[in-house]
Amino acid sequence: MRLWKKAAGALKDRNSILIASISRRSAYRNPDLEALIIKATSHDESYLDYKNSQRVFQWVRTSPIYVKPLMWGLSTRMEKTRNWVVALKGLMLMHGIFHCKTPGVQMIGRLPFDLSSFSDAHSKQDKVEGYNVFIRAYFLFLDQKSAFLAAEMKVQRGLRLKQMEEPLVDELTRLQKWQSLLDMLLQIKPPAETMIVTLILEAMECAIVEIYDVYSRFCSGMAHVLLRIYEDGGKVEASMALKILRKAREQSGELTRHFEFCKYIGVLNATEFPKVEQVPEEDIKDLERIIDGVPRRKSIDGMVMPQEDKAIVVKGNGDIVEQRESKRILRTIITDKWEVFEDNLMSDWGGSSSDVRSTTTTASSNAFVTFVPASSNQGIPDLINV
Repeated sequence: MRLWKKAAGALKDRNSILIASISRRSAYRNPDLEALIIKATSHDESYLDYKNSQRVFQWVRTSPIYVKPLMWGLSTRMEKTRNWVVALKGLMLMHGIFHCKTPGVQMIGRLPFDLSSFSDAHSKQDKVEGYNVFIRAYFLFLDQKSAFLAAEMKVQRGLRLKQMEEPLVDELTRLQKWQSLLDMLLQIKPPAETMIVTLILEAMECAIVEIYDVYSRFCSGMAHVLLRIYEDGGKVEASMALKILRKAREQSGELTRHFEFCKYIGVLNATEFPKVEQVPEEDIKDLERIIDGVPRRKSIDGMVMPQEDKAIVVKGNGDIVEQRESKRILRTIITDKWEVFEDNLMSDWGGSSSDVRSTTTTASSNAFVTFVPASSNQGIPDLINV
């Protein structure tokens, strides 16, 4: 039965490639790109086709004119499938496309396909329900991240044109969105041990790298925001920051438990995550003083005196240094290597591709989302209307 199912899936893929090859080329259709998408999202659950996935990424980076046919081909594939393997491979491909960091991709907005109610139609529901839940959670994160990226691009473009600093309240709102994205990431996990298979572990590797990125951005943003509040923030800003810090305290425990779970099931990227520091109680008390109207301590020249102006910074190469520019804020992971498929991707036209899996600092860099070392049950928030 398993062999028959595999043969049927391969036949479907072959027919899809044949249909794509005879389709008419247009601004929204590219037969060559569609064939690569089909190969990268095949029905074979035993492996991931990194070679053709990387070719898709190369098309994306070559020119923005390929974004439309890419999204058309991937959307068509995702809307038609009722197979959890194809759906999951498609989401991982979309995840990797985001990390190509081309402006055309980051301006997509909400994803042009919907897997929020995905259900596999080729197996018994009791066997695939966990996969359905996993795919829905993964899709919701990517959908909201895509919308968030598009909104951020517009905001930053407007600030550059006006040559003005971003309002403090807007910075705080962005931090809340990062926290919401982190909540969604923590929901991406297999609900049953029987689901610990190759594709699920690969998807978890991608999610773990994304957690590094989101958590790093949140910590860096929180450090910057607290400095602004200590200098000239009011009660409204302090109240927002206090809620964010209390939420960060809850998330630190959830992160620790999530990474322990990931280590247990064999997600190798989780083994490199540094200890998650708790939010200092002094920071919370300082914000409460500002809210209560208690005067802040001043230095001799009248400037605000932070009690301890050191922040722990973990660089991309693993070195730990103290940087004297922020208060006792969260441990921050800062690296200039959060690039995916930049320079280290072997070109099909200028070199050779290799099928490898990136899991540790010594692994190759050809996975969907490149790794750089460094759970709640609440509903998924709508970042679009925040």
